[in-house]
Amino acid sequence: MPSTVGGFGSALRSNLVPFSQTNSRASVETRETRETRENPGTSETPRTPEPAETAEATKTAEPSEAVETQGTLEATESSEATEATEATEATEATEATETPETPETARAATSHAWATLLDIGPPAGGRRRLHDRLAHALRAAIREGRLAEGDAVPPSRALAEQLGCSRWVVTEAYGQLIAEGYLSARAGSATRVAWSPDGTPPQPRARRAPAHPPIRYDLAPGLPDLRAFPRRRWADAVRAVAGSAVHYDLGLPDPAGHPVLRTTVAQYLRRSRGADAHPESVSVCAGVTDALVRTCRALRAEGIVDLAVEHPGWGRLRDAALTAGLRVHAVPVDQDGLRVDDLARTTARAVVVGAAHQFPTGTMLSPARRAHLVRWAREVDGFVIEDDYDAEFRYDHHPVAVMQGMDPGRVYLLGSVSKTLSPALGLGWLVAPGTMTRALRAANPVATAPPVLDQLALATFIDRGWYDAHLRAARRRFRTRRDLLIRTLGSQVPQGRIAGTAAGLHILLHLPDGTDTHGAVRAAAAAGLRLADLDDYRTNPSTQRALVLGYGNITDTEIPPAVTLLAATLRRPARAPSAPSA
Repeated sequence: MPSTVGGFGSALRSNLVPFSQTNSRASVETRETRETRENPGTSETPRTPEPAETAEATKTAEPSEAVETQGTLEATESSEATEATEATEATEATEATETPETPETARAATSHAWATLLDIGPPAGGRRRLHDRLAHALRAAIREGRLAEGDAVPPSRALAEQLGCSRWVVTEAYGQLIAEGYLSARAGSATRVAWSPDGTPPQPRARRAPAHPPIRYDLAPGLPDLRAFPRRRWADAVRAVAGSAVHYDLGLPDPAGHPVLRTTVAQYLRRSRGADAHPESVSVCAGVTDALVRTCRALRAEGIVDLAVEHPGWGRLRDAALTAGLRVHAVPVDQDGLRVDDLARTTARAVVVGAAHQFPTGTMLSPARRAHLVRWAREVDGFVIEDDYDAEFRYDHHPVAVMQGMDPGRVYLLGSVSKTLSPALGLGWLVAPGTMTRALRAANPVATAPPVLDQLALATFIDRGWYDAHLRAARRRFRTRRDLLIRTLGSQVPQGRIAGTAAGLHILLHLPDGTDTHGAVRAAAAAGLRLADLDDYRTNPSTQRALVLGYGNITDTEIPPAVTLLAATLRRPARAPSAPSA
């Protein structure tokens, strides 16, 4: 079997030629523009052999025979020549025409005949000449539907270079198919397939339409302000590292992350989050979920098989622990955060906690509970896994320092830029206790770090002060938006009680008992408003009714109509439960 790539010359040795498509807007030579060699008017007249062919050619031969006398193109094209052809093919095709784009060419430019295999076949019967065999292969590809009507064929010069033959061979084959009606050619446009097996006219490829959100207003938690993503500065960071990265940065990435980003993250966490972080204890990962999976695997390798999580809490953290093979225990949360006394009654030796801002209740672990939790970890010879969830956004005072600084030997610290920049970046970090760093990496032998250029871009973004500037602007924007949401809810949903407002990108709206929050979420979604029910983050439904309202990914002007729609859905009578089926 031939290689699917590698040039037409190598493929010809096996008779199957990959028919690569170049820029379809290029002008293509037709039969009238074929290269004139000796006796151009007669297809039976052989051309003068090239010097490389004279040693092999002992008889008169036209271009097809001249090619065949080289041992079916054996070693006629060096790999360097093939690479040079591939590198310049698109440029030559683009420069071949500067004619204005018409609706037809715009449509056809999106229809390509990529990598079609052409069965050139050996000389046989009445098709001994190469241009006849090429025309036969093209004709068969069109009849079988592998080349669709409207597809552009490559320029004759490009295809001739790929085949390792004279350009005359290609133009002669194209001219024959044009005469038969299989191809059509027009000055200033590419040569295209003009026939289809079923007579169906070519269908233009649909242009990519801008994606429209399925909802009008997004009050669900979990996203930052995606409209405010610092596109220009992020692009500047990517451009800077792409131009300055040394060659070995482009090799296989370090599974623990690039040393530059690990150093930058350690410095950032020390100065802004009060962490006891060092480059050797930092691992770069794809986000908090990835970091937790790695941590759970390391704990399991150390013999810890029971893990506690906050309740209510983020379901993906529970799923990550289960994926790693741990048993999960749900521990309730109150106004002071995780109830450590309840934790002590479980068999867990590790716990995941949002100390600075718990999701979804929005509570902060009190100083007394922090100290109690660290003592618990020491007593059970266990670990605390601190999820530093959107803790950079605190509005009543400076962000609270992380727990990890209280006991770096007992606390893992997990963080990411998903809530500060965008989850699309897929960049996060994990700071492990010094004694567990080696075990962490040994327990995740196939873990891969994010792309190196993205890591270096984030390091540049932080080192140049752009990350801090972005956070300062985001805090001001989110504080204003939070205040607007609270005021609007107070006037339009007076029966609600608001909690969890001091930090983060969401608040909790407690509603009277008996409120059909499930029905409200469904009705709001049907009306174009996205909401989240607090029960979605519980393992079992509760009689306490509440909605989790995010204000990260909504504009200030959208908040009043969104709350109006929310109030309307809450005023609707609850749907009566359906009677049981007989």
